[in-house]
Amino acid sequence: MKEIVVSGIRPTGFLHLGNYFGAMRNYVRMQEEYDCYFFVADWHSLTTHPDTKELNGSVQRVIAENIAAGLVPEKVCLYVQSTVPEIAELYMLLNMLAYKGELEKTTTFKDKVRLQPQNVNAGLLTYPVLMAADILIHRAKYVPVGKDQEQHLEMARNFAQRFNHRYGDLFPEPAAFNFGAQLLKVPSLDGTGKMSKSENQYATLYLADDNDLIRKKVMKAKTDSGPTEPNSEMPDYIQNMFQLMSLVSEESVVEKFRDDFNKASIRYGDMKKQLADDMVQFITPIREKAEAIYADKTYIRNIIASGAEKARVSAQKTIEAAREMMGLVY
Repeated sequence: MKEIVVSGIRPTGFLHLGNYFGAMRNYVRMQEEYDCYFFVADWHSLTTHPDTKELNGSVQRVIAENIAAGLVPEKVCLYVQSTVPEIAELYMLLNMLAYKGELEKTTTFKDKVRLQPQNVNAGLLTYPVLMAADILIHRAKYVPVGKDQEQHLEMARNFAQRFNHRYGDLFPEPAAFNFGAQLLKVPSLDGTGKMSKSENQYATLYLADDNDLIRKKVMKAKTDSGPTEPNSEMPDYIQNMFQLMSLVSEESVVEKFRDDFNKASIRYGDMKKQLADDMVQFITPIREKAEAIYADKTYIRNIIASGAEKARVSAQKTIEAAREMMGLVY
C-alpha cells in the first residue's frame, strides 16, 4: 500500500513561481511514489468572494497548468473540491471540534481581516477546518505545504487528535512533506514578502506571463547601487534575487554573481538580465503547454469527471466510518 498525499491550490488568479516551487514541483515527484490526491480548492476561493463568473475558467486553468508542470492525470487523482460533497460533511463534523478562539488566532485569518475588513465571513474564520477536512477525508499521511500553511497543518493534526480521542481511532496525523528539503517560500521581486496570486502582481512571476512581461518584471526588481566594500552584508532584497536565481539558473552562474558581490564588483543590471533570460527559458515551455491543454475543454471536463469519481471512492469510505464511530447511523 502506498502512503497517501493530499494537497490543493486555490483557483484565484494565475499560478506563479511560488506555487510551482512551493507545491507543484513536489506533486510531480510524488506521483511516482505515493497515492496522490490533488485538488482545485474552489470552495476555499469563495471566502474572498471572487467573481464566480470567472471561477469556471480559473478552475480549468489551474488544472491545465498543473498538467503542464508535469502532473499525469492517470497517475494521480486530480479533482475539483466541490465535486466531492463528502468533504463538506466532514467539514461540518470537524467544526464541532474547532473553537472560535483558536480560529481567530490563525495568522492567515488575521492577515485577511486586515486586507478585507468589510468581508470577514464565517468561511474565512473556519478556513482551517475546511482545509483539515480536505486532508482528513482521504486519511492522508503527508501534505506538501508552503511555509505559510504550516500553522493550518498543525490545526488539522489537532482536529484529527480530537476526533480520535472522542470517537475512536480514524485519522492519521498528517505531516508536512517536502522531500527532505526545508519548506520553500519564493520571494517577491519588490523585496517585500512572497509571491502572491492576488497582491502586487508586478512583483510576481506567473506561469502564464509572456517573455516580454517576465523580462520587464525582473528588470524592475528592487536593487541598490551595490556593495561599497568587499564581503559586505547582503541586504534581504538582494538575497531574494539570489534565491530566485538559484531556482532557475545554473549553479556556476549563481556562484559567479555571488563572487562578484563579495568582491564589491557586482553589476545588478547584468544579474537581472541573466535572471530574466533564465526565467524566460524556465516558464516558456510550461506556459505553452498549459495554453494548449486549456484550449481543449472536452479533455479538461473528462479529467474533472474521472477525478471526482476516484476521489469519492476514498471520501465515502472515510465519511461512513466517521458516521459509524459517532453513532450517526440510524
